[in-house]
Amino acid sequence: MITIKTQREIEGMEKAGQLLASIHEELRDFIKPGITTWDIDQFVEKRTKELGAIPEQIGYEGYQFATCTSVNDEICHGFPEKNRVLKDGDLVGVDTVISLDGFFADSCWSYAVGEVSEEVKDLMAVTKECLYLGIEQAKVGNRIGDIGHAIQSYAESKGYSVVRDFVGHGIQPTMHEDPAVPHYGKPGRGQRLREGMTITIEPMINTGDWKMQMDNNGWTARTIDGGLSCQYEHTLAITKEGPRIFTKQKGE
Repeated sequence: MITIKTQREIEGMEKAGQLLASIHEELRDFIKPGITTWDIDQFVEKRTKELGAIPEQIGYEGYQFATCTSVNDEICHGFPEKNRVLKDGDLVGVDTVISLDGFFADSCWSYAVGEVSEEVKDLMAVTKECLYLGIEQAKVGNRIGDIGHAIQSYAESKGYSVVRDFVGHGIQPTMHEDPAVPHYGKPGRGQRLREGMTITIEPMINTGDWKMQMDNNGWTARTIDGGLSCQYEHTLAITKEGPRIFTKQKGE
């Protein structure tokens, strides 16, 4: 069921989103060669709690961590690990969900570790552009397929592929709500977007094949061919004035 949010709910989600954005801003300086993905997870959990919010991923369907930290060929849901040391040239995505006073925000951001290759820089740039092209279509009267088509057509025009197995979603009053928001599709198809809907858009873009394989832990998905994968995600509301991004960071 899709719920239409009140102005109070939208304002509460925006406050949560701004808090989450501030944590991602802090990660810009924290992430560097030599730290572990466990260090990232502990930093995010600590800062979330210090700022008065709840790291909602802990305990979600048995998941044990505050973040998903996905490195290089990991598409999503990478486990933070004490022995996973980041090295110069790595690409790491940090995905986390928080709640503040009962209001949810969800954002993934990708970070270059030290000096990265031109391949990584280009993948990051294209993926971020995919995110904002999708957001541009998140307006009253459009359909879900318009979002996916904008992302897919741009990514494929640049020689990349779009992950099919994981999609964006509605959010509030829980972490995952209807509707599903694929990052591929045909324009004019799918659920019509209405004022007051709140969703995530979170394209996962690969250098090679879009297909994935699952690790033995039952959570971590990685590219089937060992290619790189990158993800950016925002939480936003559909409003009469256009998309209202809750998790927008400074400098975007």
